[in-house]
Amino acid sequence: MANENVKLLSMWASPFCMRVKVALAEKDIAYEEILEADLMNGKSELLLKSNPVHKQVPVLLHDDKPIAESFNIITYIDEVWPSKSFFPTDAYEKSRARFWANYIDRKVHPAGRAIWSSPTEEVEAAKKEFLDILMYLDGTLGDKDFFNGDTFGFVDILLIGLTSWFPAYEKYGDFKIEDHYPKLAAWITRSWARETVSGSLTSPEKITNFVVMMRKMFGLE
Repeated sequence: MANENVKLLSMWASPFCMRVKVALAEKDIAYEEILEADLMNGKSELLLKSNPVHKQVPVLLHDDKPIAESFNIITYIDEVWPSKSFFPTDAYEKSRARFWANYIDRKVHPAGRAIWSSPTEEVEAAKKEFLDILMYLDGTLGDKDFFNGDTFGFVDILLIGLTSWFPAYEKYGDFKIEDHYPKLAAWITRSWARETVSGSLTSPEKITNFVVMMRKMFGLE
C-alpha cells in the first residue's frame, strides 16, 4: 500500500505543518507525526538530513523519501493518492486554485506575523495590509461554501492551516475579521466544523499563548 510508510516531521505551532495534517486527514492517510521539540534551540538530525536546504518543517517522509515545503507536499499527496482530488477537473479552475494558493502562501502569514511582532506604532499599518490581503480572498470566495464551490479543496487547505493564528492577529491588531469580512469568517467556522480540520489544527488559544510568550521574548510585552 502507498501509505504504509508515511511520516511527518512537524512542529505543533507551525501553520504550514497544520495544513499538511489537514491534507493527510482529508485523504484518510495514516501517518506517524514526529515532532521537533524546540526549533529555536536546535534541530534534529533527521530534519537536517531530510531538508538540508531550508532546515525547516514540515517534511513528509514517504517510503523514507523526503518531500519538503507544504505547498509541494500537499500537491504530492494529491498526486500519489488521487482519489478525492483537491483540485477541480477544469483546467482553468485548476489554474485559479494554484493562483490563489500561491497568493495565500506569499502574503497571509507574513502580514499576520507583522501585526503581532511589530512595535505599537507600526501595528496599524500592519493590520491594514493584512485586511487588504484578506479582501481579495473574501472576494474570490464570494457566496460559495468553499473556494472550490461545494468541495473543500486545495485553496481551503492552504488557508485553513493558517487560521489558528488569526485570533492572535485580532488580539494584537484590535479587530475582528467577521466585522470586515463576514463571508470569510463564516468560511472559517464552516471549515473548522470539519473533523479533518478540527482534529488537525492546534487550538487558537494555545497559539495565542505562544504568541504572548514570543512577544515577551522579543521585548514587546
